[in-house]
Amino acid sequence: MLVTLDESAASFSPTTRYRDYAISPTLFHWETQTAASVERESGRRYVESPWNGWTFHLFVRPHRDATYAFLGPVTFVSAARDRPIGVTWRLEHAMSGGLFDAFASLAQG
Repeated sequence: MLVTLDESAASFSPTTRYRDYAISPTLFHWETQTAASVERESGRRYVESPWNGWTFHLFVRPHRDATYAFLGPVTFVSAARDRPIGVTWRLEHAMSGGLFDAFASLAQG
């Protein structure tokens, strides 16, 4: 998964601005595309990933001109809402304090 945290740039429309942010050094909140639903394969691949064979790796950058930081493999923890689905992922390896500070500070209300 490729995540850009600051989506305020002109190239991001309101329908492609997601609430993605670090919750803790080992937890990350991520939103699916708006069309993904728990009722469709597009959303179930994430929600059912502990059992369906899908695996995910997280790459995060603070803004579109920055380089992605590879945060490693993640496992599904929980989901909330629908279209988009808010997913909490557990990182296999904790992110550094500097990355956590940068990625958590971009959390949107």
